[in-house]
Amino acid sequence: MALEIKKKQRENVQAMVRRFQKAVQQSGILLEVRKRQFRKRTKSPNMQKASALRRVETKKKYDLIKKMRKA
Repeated sequence: MALEIKKKQRENVQAMVRRFQKAVQQSGILLEVRKRQFRKRTKSPNMQKASALRRVETKKKYDLIKKMRKA
């Protein structure tokens, strides 16, 4: 996805930069880069299991606390 903008004859630098920015915006390169910049990595299977076990344990703990309050 390389963009190539060449300076036209008798064109100043500001106009060329403006054309470049417009081309980049229309091509969608910036949107793609921003999406990739903050993507979440997938967890390894061991990490998924560990976090699932942690969730189960904390749920049991909160359920026990909730029972103790009612009694």
